Order: sequence, then structure tokens, then C-alpha cells
Amino acid sequence: MTIEIERREYPAAPARYDVIVAGGGPSGTMAAIASARSGAKTLLIERYGFLGGMITNALVGPMQSFHSRDEQLVTGIAQEVIDRLMAIGGSPGHVTDMVGFAPSVTPVDVEKLKFVLQEMCVESGVHLQLHTVVVGVQTSEGRIRALELFNKSGPSSVEAPVYIDCTGDGDVMWMAGVPFDKGRKKDGLAQPMTMMFRMGSVDLARVRAFMKENPEEFVLADGWESCSHVGVSGFFSLVREARLSGELNVERDRVLFFELPAPGEVSVNMTRVIRYDATDGAALSHAEVLARQQVMEVVRFLNKRVPGFERASLINCGTQIGVRESRRIRGLYTLTADDVLTGRCFEDVIARGSYPIDIHSPDSGELHATEIKRASAYDIPYRCLLNKRIRNLLVAGRCISATHEALASARVSPTAMAIGHAAGAAAALAAEEGVDPAALDVGRIQRLIMQHGGNLGIEVKNGA
Repeated sequence: MTIEIERREYPAAPARYDVIVAGGGPSGTMAAIASARSGAKTLLIERYGFLGGMITNALVGPMQSFHSRDEQLVTGIAQEVIDRLMAIGGSPGHVTDMVGFAPSVTPVDVEKLKFVLQEMCVESGVHLQLHTVVVGVQTSEGRIRALELFNKSGPSSVEAPVYIDCTGDGDVMWMAGVPFDKGRKKDGLAQPMTMMFRMGSVDLARVRAFMKENPEEFVLADGWESCSHVGVSGFFSLVREARLSGELNVERDRVLFFELPAPGEVSVNMTRVIRYDATDGAALSHAEVLARQQVMEVVRFLNKRVPGFERASLINCGTQIGVRESRRIRGLYTLTADDVLTGRCFEDVIARGSYPIDIHSPDSGELHATEIKRASAYDIPYRCLLNKRIRNLLVAGRCISATHEALASARVSPTAMAIGHAAGAAAALAAEEGVDPAALDVGRIQRLIMQHGGNLGIEVKNGA
């Protein structure tokens, strides 16, 4: 019997665009959608076969936080993502954080998130180039002229007047020769990497009962018992005992997990790979191996010692290890810890954040968190996305210009989504006007963000 296979012709992707976005994570997808919806012919390059970045390929979740103490800061396109997820049963929406670390947490089904992001890009007219990596950057006279790509079709190049680096690790800006920083100031060490994993068949009622009987063992928000979704930061004594006996060797001081949308499923954040550089190929490979070894050790510990996990099973690990921090561009302005803690406002605000300064120690198992006590939110200025070396490049996500401490707040996915939204809007305007991003009237960028539903906490005067 002969089986006839339908042959389909796929048109070759054009080589020139108005805006090219590298990286399809939280910031990159928002940048591409905002750019395309603003009228720019937009290309989104992603190395995996799906979108979502650290949320989907590293299982980093829940998302936190869309809110400050008294308002929702991250709105617009990012909120549209959550609305669409809720409509197909992929998220309960924003719920109160039982741990009390953030104003809200947003659990998501990562498979449904991949679909929602894909569909929003397609509907917005974004050209998707999946399974593709940037392997080189052509520059001249302070501008990027083209990106060199590689995928199953071999090498190719693409051009645009404006580029956005949303790779997380700042790969494009690094290859373009833009100055950057890594890690903390005293020794260059970055926050540790973590292999997130999902477990199923967890008895969450038993977990709640143990928490009620032993509240001193946990970090708990006021009124935690009324929270709809379980979040656990604790079991300190169990972890301490397991580490003393040699049963648990991971440099972690607590059990940390959050309930997912599916019944009995949780996302576990307990592995910790310290003193490794996510931008070093050999180090990253070793970190992946070590992290998966840690996953199996942690699963055994949870099954043996933690109430509610007796019959729980490992579902999957992230496609890759989760990275909190790598390269940070040296921008026209560097966001500081003081900016974050004092809730500083800027005239060129393009996004806002409210997450605590959350530093997982680069050289131990400790977690250091500093809440934003003097203000409920802080501004992220447009200048953090720009640099002096390459004039037609914007960056978004965790590689913006910020200190080690400030990035510990600004790195979270909702904030990255808001920054990406701004970068996409700015890039589309720059391409339309035929100017470098730094030459734009920031008021125009702000107005466009707000037209897309973004919340900048300001009123922008009408103008051209």
C-alpha cells in the first residue's frame, strides 16, 4: 500500500522587518505583540518551539506580582494574557499569596500559556521564527545592521531599523559589544539558578492541617487560612533535620512550593545551584546536571518527610534550569535599590514594579528579602532600556540596566512583561518615525502604552 504524504510549501520568511525581537519570554512576547499591534512589521525569534521563556521552559511560577498593596500595576496586554488563560481554565487569576511575600500570585497552566501566547502573537500579526537562535550580530557606526540566525534551514540573516534584546541573558547586546555587568558588585556572583519541577497527587488538605497545627514552622500572611490556593514557605525543622543527617544536601533552608491550577499539583522551588555563571556554556551544562540530581534528592525528601507528599509523584522538570540573573546592560540610567525602596518616580516612566528585593544568596542557602516599606510601587525609567554604544537597540526583561539589588525586584515576570510592552511600543514608534529609540518623545511612548491598557500611574498631556 502506498501512503501519499501531502507536500506543503511554506513561504520563506522575509529578510527585512520594522522591528526584530530576540527572545520569546515574558518580555519578548509582550514586546512583539505591542510592536505588531502598533503597526510595525515584527519578527519574534525564539530558540524553543514554544513561547513563554522562564515561565514555560523553566516552570517558574506562580507569576508574582501584578499588584502593589492597593492597585494593579501590570495591566494592558499582560492582563489580556491572564484573561485568556482564565477563559480556558488555565489560571484562577490573581489570588492572595498565602506566604504574604507578594500582594498577589497568579498560578498558570504552562501548556495553556504556551497556546495563549502563540495565538496572541499570530492574531497580532507577529512573524514567529521558532527553533532559531541568534549566533551573531553585524554592527557598524554604532548601529546593528543585521542579526545572524541559525535553525534547521541553516544560517540566515535578518534586518530591521530597530532591535529589541529580550533574551534574558543579554545575548544580542553582548554580541553587539555593549558594556554590561554581571552579579553583585563585590565579586560578580549572580543569584543561584533553580530547576523547578511539578509534583502531582499532593494531599493539600493534609498540608493545610499541618500548617494550622504548626504555624511557627512557616512564613504566613495574615488571614492565610482563607487563601484559596496553598503556598508554602517553611517546614524549617524538617529541612534542618534532613540536612544534619546528610539526607538532604541541597543548600536550601526551607520547603517552597505553590499550588497549581490542576487539583493536587504543585510547583516546587527547592533546588539551588550556586556560584555558576548562566552565560558560560560549560558552567550552564554542569548546572543542568547538578540541578536534576538535586531534583531527585528533593523528591525523595518530600516523599519521606513532608506531610501531604507521601503519595506524591514527580510529573516533570523544567526544559531548562531557571536563571534569576545574568548580564545587565549598562544603560543611560541604572535602577538602584534606593529607587526601588523609596518608590522613586521618573518622568520617563514606562513600567512599574512592586515586588520586594528578593535576593537568593549567591554563595549560601539563605534568602534575603527587603520589602518596599516606604512606597507601594516604583517607576522604571525608559533610559534603563537604552545604551550609549548601539543606538538602535532596546533591551527588556531581566537584562535591563539595574544594580544586582534592584534587579532582584524588577526581574519577576509581570514586571518583565510590562517592560517588554514598553519596549515594543517604543520600537514601533522609532521604526515609524525613522529615528533612534533615544530620540523619541517619551510622552508618545507613554500614550501608546496607555492606549494598550497599561498603567503608568500618570496622566500624559495630549500632544503629537
